[in-house]
Amino acid sequence: MGVERKVLVVEDEPVINQAVTDRLRGSGYDVVQAWDGPGAVKVFAEAVPDLVVLDVMLPGFDGHEVCRRIQADRPVPVLMLTARDDEADILVGLGVGADDYLTKPFRMRELVARVGALLRRVDRAAELAERTNSDLGDLRIDPAARRVWVSGSEVHLTPTEFDLLLCLAASPGVVLSREHLYAEVWGWPGASGTRTVDSHVKALRAKIGTGRVRTVHGVGYALETPHE
Repeated sequence: MGVERKVLVVEDEPVINQAVTDRLRGSGYDVVQAWDGPGAVKVFAEAVPDLVVLDVMLPGFDGHEVCRRIQADRPVPVLMLTARDDEADILVGLGVGADDYLTKPFRMRELVARVGALLRRVDRAAELAERTNSDLGDLRIDPAARRVWVSGSEVHLTPTEFDLLLCLAASPGVVLSREHLYAEVWGWPGASGTRTVDSHVKALRAKIGTGRVRTVHGVGYALETPHE
């Protein structure tokens, strides 16, 4: 039997917070709760959760600020709950370190599945690092330290952006389908996460250079190999 994983649920609506908490506890997770921004940061530091389910709209300060603060303290997978399926909002969340998102209203079954997938992704990260090319021209990756340099300058990636880069770098020049990337990076085979993948690729390009990740329309993405 594995170690029980701890999840922090941050949601200011008491009914939703308790419903999510009860469902996760029923699925075998140890759950701690917070209802506002400052409380979320405090509980995160005290409880040291393995994953955070985080609502965007919170009293005190919003979920984006919570995510920014906790990721600066310790990288942790974050599933954001958003009231709008708006790409701009989603990209802001991904930019401060969120790993995936669910739009309200959502099904509890899907939330539990996303939580499980994100935790599996963390478990798979070490395995992925072992087969990654660490030097690709002026792009250098240190899988053990989870650090990246472009032309000698270090680039800060969110946990998911780093894992996405690792997956692409494991097969440089090879076109990987969105479905393959979603299964490898998010650990959820058979699910449709194409928008999630596209949003993360867009965020990754903004940090490592737009020309480094090639789009093959209708298929997926490839990490460009350096030209001699």
